[in-house]
Amino acid sequence: MAHGDDPFARLGPVFAGRRALLLEDDPALSDHVAERLNAAGFEAVDRFEAGETALEAAARSPYDVLILDRLTAGMDGLEMLKRLRAGGGTSADAPALMLTALGGERQKVEGLLGGADDYLAKPVGDEELLARIAAQLRRAARAARPAGAELVNGPFRLSPGARTLRLDLEGGDSRVIDLSPLEFAIVGELMAARGQPVTKTMLWDRCWVEWKFLPDNFVNVIDARISALRRRLKEQAPELGEDLHPLIVSARSQSLIFRDLSALAG
Repeated sequence: MAHGDDPFARLGPVFAGRRALLLEDDPALSDHVAERLNAAGFEAVDRFEAGETALEAAARSPYDVLILDRLTAGMDGLEMLKRLRAGGGTSADAPALMLTALGGERQKVEGLLGGADDYLAKPVGDEELLARIAAQLRRAARAARPAGAELVNGPFRLSPGARTLRLDLEGGDSRVIDLSPLEFAIVGELMAARGQPVTKTMLWDRCWVEWKFLPDNFVNVIDARISALRRRLKEQAPELGEDLHPLIVSARSQSLIFRDLSALAG
């Protein structure tokens, strides 16, 4: 990946033609989020300040993602989501991301148990927000595919069911890459992103599942693990050559990408 490439530009095709519902009663934040989503490629961002009107819109109109605050006047975003999930409607199964100042552990659990697919505490950077939304859209697309379907990236073939990562070699042979459970989880998240950025916060949430909080040094923990994983992949896949290693590269300061190796397929 060239240094001049912006990996977040790759999210344009993911967002193209998409429609978002945004429930947020802070006009400045609503403007900022809507402008950022439109600039990233969203076709439309319908904004609401009250949960009642947002619920009516979501019940009758198709949205690809719901972005909901928990501190709106009247019906808040969590209650709105619970009613939408229970009552059905056009967007009842749309991915929902809570974006709220209520960032405590208990409140996060409440949101996830209440039907949210992801939960972000304000303030949040644009990079994190876009990556999280892209992840939810990818997960919704994967849900339509057969369970346990393999992920393929060039010569690599990841099997979620067997929990193996194989490297296909010339001549029809293949090699199983030796990974720890944590390393397999990291590679799985990065390969599922298909060349799109995954933030380190997202990796922590999904791979360090035994942790119930985000420690101050979580970036250092991730960086150390990624450094070791890069060395392991290089040792076990030397056939790819020096120019393709490391296979896991940084995207801006807080995101990671598994290189797109599709050109090596076949």
